[in-house]
Amino acid sequence: MREGGLDAPVRQPLDWRNPDFADAQKIDAEMRRVFDICHGCRRCFNLCDSFPTLFDLIDESKSGELDTVASPDFAKVVDGCTLCDMCFMVKCPYVPPHEFNLDFPHLMLRYRAAELNKGHGGGVAAELSKTDRNGKLASHIPGLANWASDTGNRLTRPLLETVADVHREAALPKYHGTTFVADASSPEVNVGAPAHGRKAVLYATCFVNYNSPAIGAAARRVLAHNGVDTEVVYPRCCGMPQLEQGDLAAVAAAAGAVAEAMTPWLDKGYDVIALTPSCALMLKFEWPLILPDDARIKRLAEATYDISEYVVDIAKTEGLAAGLRPLPGGVTLHLACHARAQNMGPKAAEMLRLVPEADVSVIERCSGHGGSWGVMKAHFETALKVGRPAARQAVDAGKKYLASECPLAGTHLLQGIERQAEDGGLAPETTHHPIELFARAYGLGD
Repeated sequence: MREGGLDAPVRQPLDWRNPDFADAQKIDAEMRRVFDICHGCRRCFNLCDSFPTLFDLIDESKSGELDTVASPDFAKVVDGCTLCDMCFMVKCPYVPPHEFNLDFPHLMLRYRAAELNKGHGGGVAAELSKTDRNGKLASHIPGLANWASDTGNRLTRPLLETVADVHREAALPKYHGTTFVADASSPEVNVGAPAHGRKAVLYATCFVNYNSPAIGAAARRVLAHNGVDTEVVYPRCCGMPQLEQGDLAAVAAAAGAVAEAMTPWLDKGYDVIALTPSCALMLKFEWPLILPDDARIKRLAEATYDISEYVVDIAKTEGLAAGLRPLPGGVTLHLACHARAQNMGPKAAEMLRLVPEADVSVIERCSGHGGSWGVMKAHFETALKVGRPAARQAVDAGKKYLASECPLAGTHLLQGIERQAEDGGLAPETTHHPIELFARAYGLGD
């Protein structure tokens, strides 16, 4: 491959069952190889906290080079990585098929997996990653759970910070008593729509199921209006929270269970739609790299769409049903990192620009959140710092609506905006998923 070639990045399967994958000496050697290349390039200096941390370690070392940086200090670099994949997808000129063969996020993942294999890790972060368990428990007592997690609660949030290391100012997802799966209401399918005849399974995702059923309801209404018959299926979480912890065995188990549950629907000709980009990324890209020899995983990956991607596909293939109306005041849209990592183009922006008189301002900067990473006491202020340019863009855009494909990123951005609002500009009161705004444009939502 020539320098600066336009070939698409290629990821290689994770050989996580090979003993060498967790070998400390081999990991250290690979980290030194990769970090030395990063040191000579520094193109990713402003992406996340990993790279400034790495470059500071090198610059402040005795020799000013990597050779005098102690290996234990590499843990600080790993700790700053949120596995957003932006260095791999949009910045690094040395990703495969380049001969340097750099995959920085997966190297950070390998380090975490090795640490977990040695008995390190776990603890509070691992408990927070058990989204199905936490969601099921909280859905039985949503009022109490939401009261306790509210940032204005001066009784429980300091206690949560002490016990669980969750920053007292970090906004946490709310829970609902009726999950998306439990809501049996199914909108009437528009048989006159150009796309009538399509069938799709909505993979609810843990976040939509427990924390934001409104996203799923909006997606069903939009799809039904466009003639798509939908079913809701949620066997279990996709495993993204466990991936962040390096627990590849848990991710593989989740992948197998979901693929097994989805196979009968694929046999009946259904497409699969993931309602959040992190989960779509797992189904389409991460799972096939973790279980490359599983035919069910490959088949599921090929049948999976992100929700915005699916609506745009309808628009391009059959055409949308009539009824879209303008969204006065315009939309500021944050493109989530895990949507960009799917290498499908800015589908949420394409979708919202299908709205008449569309006024869409796009933000292509990281929100800084990184899943559970951004709410932790050790990371919250750093997460706000990383997300500050995106928050500033949102303030400067001055649109009525703020949307993000990632609901967690949207909430985090809102917190960053609130800190900057006193400098001037419009500070939105809430955030939306793009499909919620599309439903509103159809007159199908609030």
